[in-house]
Amino acid sequence: MRKVTYSMNVSLDGYIVGPDGGFEWTPPHADVFRFWIDEIRGVDVHLLGRRLYETMLYWETAEASSLDEAEREWASLWNPLPKVVFSTTLTDVQGHARLASGSPAEEIERLRAEPGEGEIAIGGATLAAQAAASDLIDEYRAMVYPVLVGGGIPFFPRADQRVDLTLAETRTFSSGVVYLDYRVARRP
Repeated sequence: MRKVTYSMNVSLDGYIVGPDGGFEWTPPHADVFRFWIDEIRGVDVHLLGRRLYETMLYWETAEASSLDEAEREWASLWNPLPKVVFSTTLTDVQGHARLASGSPAEEIERLRAEPGEGEIAIGGATLAAQAAASDLIDEYRAMVYPVLVGGGIPFFPRADQRVDLTLAETRTFSSGVVYLDYRVARRP
């Protein structure tokens, strides 16, 4: 069965955006950006909430001549990647994206039934919270930035359920960013 992963940049105090809605504290350090390029190669489909989809539209419209070599490589992997966008306000999407026709649980179950070996990646805290409530996330991947932002949108869903995790990987980057990959410990 294809695994579902939730990956985001996050502040040390646990937020993906600060209280003002900004995330300027997540500059794309070269080594971190290279890591994300390598990670996206293992993804078959990316599920996004509206806000993250709109942020990532940059890559669909950026002029190749304005991008450096690593950014062009990212765009060449990101743009053709199938995306499913969850939104109650959008009526259409661009590129290789489609609007979700069902709930996150319905879409994930449908995608898991399709052939493929790559990951089903989730981006966006609200969407991840819905998937987590249905126990559909297999791995939580946090790129932890050395900053405290004091509030905003939390990385982890606020739920009344306990989720046991097993450390799968850590990596420290020269910028002080730390990558943490935890697998959900499923009971047999």
